Order: sequence, then structure tokens, then C-alpha cells
Amino acid sequence: MSGDDDSSGWQLTESDPGVFTELLKTLGVPYIVDDLYSLEPDSLAALQPLHALIFLFKWLPSTEGEPDVSTGRYDSEFPGFFAHQTVNNACATLAVMNALGNIPSLPSGPQLADLMSFTTGMDPQTCGMAITSADWLREAHNALSPPSAISLDGLGLPKTTEDAYHFVVYLPVMGSVYELDGLKAYPVRHGEYEESPEGWLKRAREVIEHRIGTYPTGALEFSLLALRDDPLPSMQSQLKRLQDAGRDSEASEIIVKLSNENAKRERWAFENSLRRHNHMGLVHALLLALGKAGTLDAAKEGAKKVMKTRVERRKELGMGDMDED
Repeated sequence: MSGDDDSSGWQLTESDPGVFTELLKTLGVPYIVDDLYSLEPDSLAALQPLHALIFLFKWLPSTEGEPDVSTGRYDSEFPGFFAHQTVNNACATLAVMNALGNIPSLPSGPQLADLMSFTTGMDPQTCGMAITSADWLREAHNALSPPSAISLDGLGLPKTTEDAYHFVVYLPVMGSVYELDGLKAYPVRHGEYEESPEGWLKRAREVIEHRIGTYPTGALEFSLLALRDDPLPSMQSQLKRLQDAGRDSEASEIIVKLSNENAKRERWAFENSLRRHNHMGLVHALLLALGKAGTLDAAKEGAKKVMKTRVERRKELGMGDMDED
């Protein structure tokens, strides 16, 4: 679960494919994470080979306890890797670790390999403690969390409760689809999957669609990410084969796909650089400039109007309260 308590040293992480892909790069894993906007077979097929689905949802205390018996049951004899979440704000990285720990013959860097070897045979609670105690992993997790330069501690301001969000992972293990949630006692087994072109994704889609169906119509309180092979190497190999064979028309299509993929990586790199930067100095300079120009009050009133409109819009969508200040 991700909340506003960072006393554990783990900071909030965005549900962003660029953030997850950068984490995988730090772990030495040659995979990427992509946004998934549809669970339709064609959309999923375009991302193959696909290793896991990472699901972000609004966490509610009422969601604790036994899993929905209509979709799955606890598996106390789970044969794979499973770690509990033992600190706040670590659920994003923990979801990634629970996925990676169940991928056979996973290529990885030495630090991740050593950590996985060290946790072999541990129970989920101890395994979770070992993972969240790894300083290098916490630093990698926090590296792309927006820096906080302002502390409101000690000001006597009223406490506000923010919505908490949580990451879980769905993936195939030993012929069945599993849900790995670090806040649950055991992995949830959602049954075997058929050997078909869709494979495990057909059953995973059914489970996730059932879960999304429990939200109010039009709710935007969840997102879905896909853990997949990096497509760049295969695209580059395919391009070379087509060019060598003189199949220029097909090669041009691959060039367009490569261009789009590289543009996406450049955007991710730019956004991650912004996440690493502390913008308080820029904000301070802009406020001073507005004050000297005599336009600060007008800018403040304009910002209040924009925020009021945003708050009213959230209320219309049933997305909860938001302070105008």
C-alpha cells in the first residue's frame, strides 16, 4: 500500500511505465513496462512475450481478508516466490520483485541475483523484510520519487487523509494464474489456464475485468501495466533481416515502429530527469518575479479559480474530496 507515511524511508512512486522501466534497468533486467489501455486480445498480443500484469487500484480497508471466492482462493502451498509488504510505500517495487521472482531463468544484475539467492527458502514475512531492508533497492526505488523540499511537521496543521493506492501483480506460475498481493497472507490462485494462443492472459483478463467491475461506472481509480520483453533488440534484428533481403516496404514499417519506440524512451528519460530534479528554486524565483512585476495577486486568484474548477470536476466524477487550498 502507498500512503503519505514515509517514516520507513520508502517514498511514494508513480504508476508510470518509465519509472518501472528505469527500476528494471537498475536491477539489470532486460525487460520494460508499458501502459496497457485495453485487455482485448489484439492489444495483449501486440505486447508479447508478456510476463506479468501490474495492477494499481485504490486500496480500501474492506478489501482485506479472504479473496473473492468467485475468482480465486488462497494457496498456502504456493511453489514460487512470494514476499509480504512490511513497510509503507514499497508496494510498487515489491510487485515488481514478486513478478521477477517467478520468471524462470530470469536475466538480472548481480545485486538482484544475490538478493534472490539470499531470500531462497524464507517465509513471505521474512522475505519481505529482507527485500525492504536492502539499502540499494530502496535507493533505486526512491531515485525517481519527486523530492520533497517542504516539511509541514510542527506547524500544527490539521491532518488530512489521502487516498491510498496499492500495486498487485498477476502472472502465470506452474500452469495457473496467480495474484501476488504483498498485503495478503498467501498468493491467490485463480485457476489453471488453457493452452491457447492467448494462454494465461485469457484467464487473467477475466479476473481483472471482474475486479474492475466492482468499481462504480466510470471510475478512474486503477491502472494496468504490462511487464514484457524489451522489443528494441528484436525490432533491430528484424529490420536487418528485411534490409538484407531487399524487402524495403516491410523494412520501412519496422523503421516507423523503431522510431516510435525510441521516441517513447526519450520521453521517459526526459520525464525521469524532471522527477529527479528539485524545482523549488525555480518556483521561488518565479514567485519573486511575479511579485516584482505586480502580477502575483492576479496569478494567485487565477490559480484558485483553476483549483476550484478541478475540485468541482472531481466531485462530479465521484473521485472524493479535495481541498481547494
